[in-house]
Amino acid sequence: MTVLLIGMTRNGERPEFRPETDAQTLIGKFKNGDHRDILVLHNKSPQWNEETQSYVLNFNGRVTLASVKNFQIVHDNDLDYIIMQFGRVEEDTFTMDFMYPMCPLQAFAIALTSFDAKLACE
Repeated sequence: MTVLLIGMTRNGERPEFRPETDAQTLIGKFKNGDHRDILVLHNKSPQWNEETQSYVLNFNGRVTLASVKNFQIVHDNDLDYIIMQFGRVEEDTFTMDFMYPMCPLQAFAIALTSFDAKLACE
């Protein structure tokens, strides 16, 4: 999964973003290789666990059940700095943690994409 967010200014503020053409949208700029002012995040790849003979992510106890919907979002420059994590804690219950620079609306929208396999898979 790739997540695109508007980058932050040096003052920690979001700049005004008003694309006037498709090429100026976040996805348009990303596809054209123009990553200026864009924060590009990815899901963290799971690591092979010899003991369980499976791929796992460390949720530090926040996620308690295995699920294909479980994920962690990181920046490529620091794979240990988890900006967002989402996962199953009961059969029909999930938990979501996020931190700056992501806002609650962005985190919730990203979490919703895990319920539709066709979203966020390009």
